Amino acid sequence: QLQLVESGGGLVQSGGSLRLSCAASGFTLDYYAIGWFRQAPGKEREGVSCISRRGGTINYADSVKGRFTISRDNAKNTVYLQMNSLKPEDTAIYYCASAPRRCVLSVAEYDKWGQGTQVTVSS
Repeated sequence: QLQLVESGGGLVQSGGSLRLSCAASGFTLDYYAIGWFRQAPGKEREGVSCISRRGGTINYADSVKGRFTISRDNAKNTVYLQMNSLKPEDTAIYYCASAPRRCVLSVAEYDKWGQGTQVTVSS
């Protein structure tokens, strides 16, 4: 079964940090760009960050630049999202997804999605 599984979400105070993990099973992440997206209640899903297959291309949404860092460990078949200086507006369900072609922050480019992990930042 091909799937992506997110973990690492939780409740944190404003200014705190969390590290999300995206682990693949049933397939190898090496061949895919991986993106992190988030969706807050009543809002559309938005791109947060993505990383190309070998890590040579990384993109961030303006709202998280300087605070979030994406990385990948292909040996562990896992992609990470380090989130620092968290703000209440970062509260959302965070999803990871794989794209066969390129690292862009567009939902349409991604064809496999995880179930999501909740991140809640209290003020």
